[in-house]
Amino acid sequence: MLENNERRLVAAAEAIVRSLPDNDTHTVASAAMDSQGNVHTGVNVFHFTGGPCAELVVIAAAAQALAGPLVTIVAVGDRDRGVLAPCGRCRQVLLDLHPDVAVILPLPGGDVTAEPIRDLLPRSYSAPDPASGPRIVYFNPRYYDSIASGQKTITIRHHDPIQAGPAVLVFDDGDTIRRLNAKIESVESRRFDRLSNDDARQEDLPDADALRGALRTHYPDLEGHDVVNVATFHLITA
Repeated sequence: MLENNERRLVAAAEAIVRSLPDNDTHTVASAAMDSQGNVHTGVNVFHFTGGPCAELVVIAAAAQALAGPLVTIVAVGDRDRGVLAPCGRCRQVLLDLHPDVAVILPLPGGDVTAEPIRDLLPRSYSAPDPASGPRIVYFNPRYYDSIASGQKTITIRHHDPIQAGPAVLVFDDGDTIRRLNAKIESVESRRFDRLSNDDARQEDLPDADALRGALRTHYPDLEGHDVVNVATFHLITA
C-alpha cells in the first residue's frame, strides 16, 4: 500500500500522461517529490537517435527548480499501462544522482510498492563522481521534536547506508514532509551488544538496555553480534 504522498505522485503522473497527444513521441510521464514536499513532473522524448526517459526529464526539471535531493519518483505509461518500472539506465542515473530516492514500482497482480533505488541495483557499478549534494536520512516522524530540540544527536542504523557529510533529515508521515538540515559528523561501526549508556543518552533514552529495545522495534532480528552504524550529527541552519 502506498502512502498519501506516494499516491499523490502517481495521480500527478497519471494526469499528465492522460493529457498527452496520441503519438509515439511522448508516451510516459514521471513525477518526483523533493524533500520539501514539492512535486516536479516531466515526460519522455522518444526519438530514433535516443531520447531521454521521463525520469531523466524530471531529474532535470527538479535541478532547474533547485529542488535538492529527491525523496520519491514514479513513471506512468500512456494507454492505461499504469506504473512502469525504470529502465536500467534510469536506475543507474537515479542511484548516482539521488542515491536515497524511493521508486514506485508495479507488482504482479496490479499492486504497486515503493522501494529504495539501491535495492533495484544490487552490487551496482559506482560512478566515479557520485552525487556531491546532501544525502537524505529518513527518520520516523515521532523523532522530530527530540532532534529539533537537540536532545537526540545520534542515529543508529543496520543495513541502512549512512555517511559523514551534509544531510537532509526527512520526517515523512505519509501525508506531509518535514525536514531539518544537518551535518553527519562521524559514522562508527560497533556490535549491537556493545552499545553504551552514553549512546543511549545521545538517543534521548535512559540507558543501553532501553536503546537496544528501541532499536529492536525497527530491526526485530538484531542479535548481539550484529554490527550497527552509530552516526553522530548536529543541526545546521540553511
